[in-house]
Amino acid sequence: MSGVRTAELDYPLAAASIATEPARPRDSARLLVVRRGSAAVEHRQMRDLPDYLCRGDLLVMNRSRVVPARLVGRRAGDNRPIEGLALGPAPDAADQWLAAIWQSRRLKPGDRLVFEDTGGEAGSPPTGEVECVERDGPHWRICFHGGLGAVQFLERFGRTPLPPYILQARSGLHPFVDSDDRTDYQTIYAAGIDSDHPSVAAPTAGLHFTPGLLEGVERAGVERVEVDLAVGPGTFRPVETEFLSDHPMHEEFCRVDPAARERIDSWGSPRAAGRRIVAVGTTSVRLLESLPPGSLAALPGGGLQFGTRLLIQPGHQFRRVDACLTNFHLPRSTLLALVGAMLGLDRVKQLYALAQGEGYRFYSFGDGMLILE
Repeated sequence: MSGVRTAELDYPLAAASIATEPARPRDSARLLVVRRGSAAVEHRQMRDLPDYLCRGDLLVMNRSRVVPARLVGRRAGDNRPIEGLALGPAPDAADQWLAAIWQSRRLKPGDRLVFEDTGGEAGSPPTGEVECVERDGPHWRICFHGGLGAVQFLERFGRTPLPPYILQARSGLHPFVDSDDRTDYQTIYAAGIDSDHPSVAAPTAGLHFTPGLLEGVERAGVERVEVDLAVGPGTFRPVETEFLSDHPMHEEFCRVDPAARERIDSWGSPRAAGRRIVAVGTTSVRLLESLPPGSLAALPGGGLQFGTRLLIQPGHQFRRVDACLTNFHLPRSTLLALVGAMLGLDRVKQLYALAQGEGYRFYSFGDGMLILE
């Protein structure tokens, strides 16, 4: 695999191109259709996706549900503002979670953090408290008070973990309501929250789907299968090393239940069988490409649960994924590197420049790109 310099993942982006809210309706988002074997592009809408799918295709979708993990509150005692992100359970303490807390140098063990109720439950306490237990590397160990489990607490007192670039782009715009964000930043097919492996970011390519679009996919004779990859905050972490291969890749938890595993296995080698596996989003790509080679039926047990640190970059040979629906990604990100592995980085940057010129909206709430063979 060639050594990709991180500088090759840079591209210019006007702030006005960053979407601060989704298209309404969701499937009215624009869709840039590209093919790896052709320089031609098409400008369509997301609701046109079934036109590019074939009977016998398998659409693989990440159903992981986002927990409202953003913490915005104050420190008890001096009312100092506090903001952070609940990351997930501490590996060795059932009653503790890890949290990234910004500007936390003045915090000390035993400090209590107070958060306002965002869940809107009638008759419920207006505030909830979190205790800082101790530092754990760059993070804090926290425990939740009030008799609620961590996910229950976050559902009541947490906020939607929108990426920082969306929050920054919203600065000075009209007020946004968190209850709306909770709906907007969740796929319509999201399953229940896995409290042991929560997603703190959305599988954003899936945000474009509506019930009508799913019905159109079904009418096209396309089969669907849902998998789980818990999206962590590392998905937005910029690459800061000189070479991409030196980037410390974050780990994300994956789960494929027995029925989904059987469906994926039944496609065998998609190119040899003349049937395609179409991944919805980079998270689905990463899960599929992390599966062991060969027949999944040869693996022990029923469903699969595993962690992946796979970094997909130019030079990667795709084993399972034939086509991909994705959004427009951040510069210097591993997600952009993944798209570059499909199309080549030079072409990706040319397409991104074209998309900006055509008024496409970028990032999590933005428009989409369909990459075909």
